[in-house]
Parts: sequence; C-alpha cells; structure tokens
Amino acid sequence: MNNVSIAGKAWTFGDNVDTGYIMPAAYASFPDEKLADHAMEGVDSEFASKVNKDDFIVAGKNFGCGSSRETAPRGIKFAGVGAVIAQSFARNFFRNSICIGLPVLICPDCKTISEGDELSVDPISGEVRNITQDKTMQAEPLPEHIMNMIKAGGLIPFLEKTLK
Repeated sequence: MNNVSIAGKAWTFGDNVDTGYIMPAAYASFPDEKLADHAMEGVDSEFASKVNKDDFIVAGKNFGCGSSRETAPRGIKFAGVGAVIAQSFARNFFRNSICIGLPVLICPDCKTISEGDELSVDPISGEVRNITQDKTMQAEPLPEHIMNMIKAGGLIPFLEKTLK
C-alpha cells in the first residue's frame, strides 16, 4: 500500500475529553448521518457546522475516556474528520475508532499544534506535518493491515471483502 496522506485544518481540544462530550448520550439511537450533526457537541456546540472533510481533531491525553459507546467515534467519522491525533487515547475509544474506520494517531508532541493550523498527515509513516508552523512531528505509525481495514471502512467491511 502506498502512503496515504490526509490534509486539513486542526481543531484542538484538551485532556480527558469524555465520550459523553464527544457524543452526548441523548443521540445514541440516531443514525450515523444524524450523529455527525452532534459530534463534539459537549465541548464545542458549533463543531459539526464548522468542521470540513478531512479536518483533524487534535487533543491532549486520554481522548475518548468514559463509556465505551461506539457512537462517539462514529459521530466524528461521519462529520468528515480525517483523523484524530492525540497524546494518548482511552483504549476503548482507540479500538472502536479502528473498528469503524476512523484513523487515530498517538502523537506525544501534538500539543504544539494550534487551532486552525493546516496539517498533512500520513498515518502509515506517522508523519504529521504542520504546514502553518513549518514543523514535522512523529506519531506512532498505523500498521499497513490496520490502514487496509480503515480504507475498507472498518472491521466489518474489511472482513466481508477479505472473506469473499
């Protein structure tokens, strides 16, 4: 697989962003397209109307802590976010994101990224280029087999395609 580059703008958040803030429980039964309208609503009520396709969520430590609800990464994915970059993730959020096809990258230095910075990210190499600041940092690369799953749209579509 060739390197995959995603380019967009950074939307920054702090530490310990709970899944209840990412996707409030009141929307748990909504279809994916409607979840997108409420992504990150608990921390930025206007996020869903501001985010563009392939923009990035950039956060601090323990992003996605709290309950293991899959609607949190689903809302982010269907809002068009290209990837979530954080210093660390709650394990359930990380696994749920991969399973639904949302790239998540652990990048210890990502707190140097400012809101609105233009980024170019290669999840396979782990290279995070901050075009605005003319800096490059290293995230933990996503293995090729994980990127194949993400490109397929998540675990279920990947397995359906692989088992045919």
